[in-house]
Amino acid sequence: MLPEGVSGLSDEEIVKRVLEGDTAVFELIIRRYNQRLFRATRAILRNDSEAEDVMQDAYVRAFVHLHQFAGEAKFSTWLTKIAVYEALGRLRRAKRQEELSEAMNSSDNPERVAYGHELRSAIESAVDALPPLYRTVFVLREVEELSVAETADCLGISEENVKTRSHRARLLLQSRLEGALGAAAREAFSFMGYRCDRMTSSVMERIRTANRE
Repeated sequence: MLPEGVSGLSDEEIVKRVLEGDTAVFELIIRRYNQRLFRATRAILRNDSEAEDVMQDAYVRAFVHLHQFAGEAKFSTWLTKIAVYEALGRLRRAKRQEELSEAMNSSDNPERVAYGHELRSAIESAVDALPPLYRTVFVLREVEELSVAETADCLGISEENVKTRSHRARLLLQSRLEGALGAAAREAFSFMGYRCDRMTSSVMERIRTANRE
């Protein structure tokens, strides 16, 4: 149980307290950045459980090397960079071992949108289908709302590359989602199944009634 009044500590204050021996407050860092790290690592790995494994590794690595945080960048950027590097490293190892084929041939289709309330699924699938170099930039910039500079720092690329990849990612997503929404529209206001049967029966009964008159 964390003591009262610590939830409002800044990242830098938490780092200082952890380095001074109050390791329990590191829990605040984990809770504060679980969402960001999950989104960033999943954008690379496209697998929930793999992303969670990488998150754990990243938190442990950050804790062990906390003394190396120099404060030159935001702590959140430093932590995100660790997670991104961990995810990229896992991805490279998986490729070398030829174990990535199943993930790369995922059955998720970005244009598959179930009728009703599954627009979120369509968006997530469309993001998953982006090429890796666009997908990670898009998630960090548009989903996690990192600045261009923070994203560039996390990924080790230029700010100009961040802007270019983000723009191309949006264009690709727009194209994919237009297709998905078009497919959903074709399924809207369906009049098949029992509704079709009911209408047919009603009309035919009226016709038979009219013929008897």
